[in-house]
Amino acid sequence: MKNADVRFGPFTLATSERLLLRDGEPVRIGSRALDILIALVSRAGEVVTKEELISTVWPRTFVEETNLRVNVAALRKVLGDLQEPHRIISNVTGRGYCFVASVSAAEEPVQQTQADISKPRQMPPATGFLPRQGGRVIGRDGELDLLDGQLRDVQILTIVGSGGIGKTTVAVCLAQRNFTRFPDGVAFVDLGPLADPALLPTAVAKGAGCILGTADQLTELAKQLSERSMLLVLDCCEHLVDDIARLVETLAVRAPAVRFLVTSREPLRVQGERVHRLAPLTFPSEGEAEGAASALKFAAVQLFVERVADSIGGYDLSDAEAPLVGEICRRLDGIGLAIELAAAQVDSLGIQGLAVSLRNSFDGLTRGRRTALPRHQTLHAALDWSYSLLNEAQRSVLGHLSLFNKEFTMEAARAVASDGGTIDVAACLGDLVAKSLVVADRSIHPARYRLLDMTRAYAADRLSASGRSGEASRRHATHYLALFEQAAEQWQASHDNEWLALHNRDMGNLRAALDWAFSSEGDPVIGVGLTVAAIPLWYQLSLVDECLMRVRQALEWLERQDEPDDRSLMQLNAALGFPHMRAISGCPSGAKAWERSLGIARRIDDVDFQLRALWALWVDRTNSGNSRAALEMAEEFHRMAVRSRDPADRLIGERMRARSLHFLGDQPRAEAHVRRMLDEYRAPANGTHLARFQYEQRLTARITLARVLWLRGHEQEALGEVEDMIATALQVDHNLTTCHVLSDAVCPIYLMAGDLNRAQHYTGMLLERTKAHALDVWHAYAECFQGDILIRRGNAAAGVPLVRDAQHRLEKAGFHLYRTVFRAVLASGLQALGRIDEAMSLLDEALALTRQTGEAWYVPELLHQHARLLMTQADAQEDARRLIQQSLTLATEQGAVAWASRISSWHPAEAR
Repeated sequence: MKNADVRFGPFTLATSERLLLRDGEPVRIGSRALDILIALVSRAGEVVTKEELISTVWPRTFVEETNLRVNVAALRKVLGDLQEPHRIISNVTGRGYCFVASVSAAEEPVQQTQADISKPRQMPPATGFLPRQGGRVIGRDGELDLLDGQLRDVQILTIVGSGGIGKTTVAVCLAQRNFTRFPDGVAFVDLGPLADPALLPTAVAKGAGCILGTADQLTELAKQLSERSMLLVLDCCEHLVDDIARLVETLAVRAPAVRFLVTSREPLRVQGERVHRLAPLTFPSEGEAEGAASALKFAAVQLFVERVADSIGGYDLSDAEAPLVGEICRRLDGIGLAIELAAAQVDSLGIQGLAVSLRNSFDGLTRGRRTALPRHQTLHAALDWSYSLLNEAQRSVLGHLSLFNKEFTMEAARAVASDGGTIDVAACLGDLVAKSLVVADRSIHPARYRLLDMTRAYAADRLSASGRSGEASRRHATHYLALFEQAAEQWQASHDNEWLALHNRDMGNLRAALDWAFSSEGDPVIGVGLTVAAIPLWYQLSLVDECLMRVRQALEWLERQDEPDDRSLMQLNAALGFPHMRAISGCPSGAKAWERSLGIARRIDDVDFQLRALWALWVDRTNSGNSRAALEMAEEFHRMAVRSRDPADRLIGERMRARSLHFLGDQPRAEAHVRRMLDEYRAPANGTHLARFQYEQRLTARITLARVLWLRGHEQEALGEVEDMIATALQVDHNLTTCHVLSDAVCPIYLMAGDLNRAQHYTGMLLERTKAHALDVWHAYAECFQGDILIRRGNAAAGVPLVRDAQHRLEKAGFHLYRTVFRAVLASGLQALGRIDEAMSLLDEALALTRQTGEAWYVPELLHQHARLLMTQADAQEDARRLIQQSLTLATEQGAVAWASRISSWHPAEAR
């Protein structure tokens, strides 16, 4: 029946006319679907294989089998053959399709009549086949659903994004989804290779199956497309964006049934255009990919794992490698092309090797699919393509922007990239955002911008090659020096959460500026100034290790100079000297740095820094367990506070006195001083005390109050103070203060009160927080508390070594505060293990230490514990009774009702 007019059901197929009629009326049908129908009808009753149909309908063209299935579905819809089993076209599983309806010759040939003029003129089929996808589309379902809806509502839909982000992949997938919607099919036109804008109409016509013959090709193309209902996919338009915009705008007006799906690195900016900026694939932030299950929730990780599996013949993500894969995807900013290129390197580098390689550079991402478009075969090629489309001013600005680490503002961009005022930085930045080379976040004020890491590395290479990176780096560092000096002044006047959030966003640029300043090409004077200016921010963010490292770096340079600046030396030594910054790993005592800072402050008569240094040295003496020396420092601080411009400094002196008196065993006077402080103290609105004296002062004073209240027998009041204190500390959200509250009040008071459940809960909190922030001293305290809990719960075998090891680390570092308590804990564990002599020896040593330092607050309990050990020995009963009496007498003298009650309840006869 080849080339004959045939009938089946209500349909007549005129093969020569390429016309399908239903009850004599023309039927609109896509050209591909019509070709399939003709091929099947010509071999009615036979199985026509999928391969035969594809070669017939798409000659000399590679298409996926999906295209065939989509067009068969469209044909069945036209024929009303939707119910299974199909009565017109049957699919033969694994082979192809068969036309099963009854076919007969038409009684009369179909003639073209006047009545037929209204039917659409059949045109040659579109030849712009859809490119083959490299694998399944991952992480785009939500966006595809959104775009699907938009494609129904608008005539021009432009997908915009940076190179390699997946614009073509999404466009092709969207086109496949919409094959059946357009009677004249879908045409895909890759405009990337086109260099001459004059050839645009020809390229589009070829993809759409149009034949142009007139001189005015655009007019002729518009005329032919005006008779079409089709989807026209125009891929890679950024290099000819102005010319393509004019073409699309013209065709959209004259061919209203044609939909345009455009991919570009910047919008066309034509009337009626809907722009969708494609986001990167989701990727885990630091700490969000601890295991395979959590990592695989992110689309970027899914893509990486699937492409690695394709590359090496199978791969399952393990929990051990999940953090590394998360890091890889994070460094690649969720850019699909970069992830695919990285996955191709796993065969030679392995996961760990790839992660290490990407920490150094992105140069290894150079091996892509051979079948990919040239501009997508390597990361460098994709960036080269974008860079080639920039003018000189835009290239210069992009290179300078590579100096910013993460975010920057328009003000910062102008300061660094203006190149002497010859470039309109704002205009260039706007163009770079439009071209998807810079990401803008306008949800905050002022707006923030950033370069993706790969773009930044590429632009940095370009800046370096230009020979202008040195001067640009100086401008960058100078700008941030001025910014952080201003921030330090603002902090002194009015510190709040807004200030912290704003300047926290510039931490990356602070680091970059300091790295340059202390490099061989940098300027250490700028580096010293930056370090001093940034100290308040480091304190507020609890970035202890980073602050120490940068301060030492500045001091090492400054101390080598012939005439170092005294004020900078004083400030840097003060920062270096904070006792809480001293790690157990063997760093020298902070006291020496504070003594140097105090000496300079006295020489230049700086009252503020004299107070800071005296406070820090008081902390050092307290932590060293030397309570008498600590009280002397507190008294000197109180005298110096009279000269301070801040009247609250005198009250901080009261708090210091109270804590020293508490450890010396004078609980009534300690309570009087701390209550005076709490009654009168008002924290400055600008939060300066937090940085000057390390902690939130009211909470720190309440630590002493809670301890004194418990010792004085007001247990419920003390426990209420503890609960309110920890709730307030967590609300303040300053980690150092929270850890101080936990280690000095919450955990020890619950242990003294015997509430092991709450002690366990808060010890766990302390362990977690101190580990996360590398606060080694307080972490060792937490281990001692944990060991105490284990011993009390009958597991001395586990508790004793835990306490012994933690105490050894504390003593090695010179932290002797609470050593009497921890030795008593260790003694109780040894007693439980039957090692009585060792326990006795530890208690004797602890008592001897208290006589040297004056730390008397725990002596009643040491004497009590010693007496209980003696009671186990028949020949030591008299000594035990003597120690019990001494313990009770001392507890009474100190006002320590809690100790006295405990002694009396244990051995009331001996306590009389």
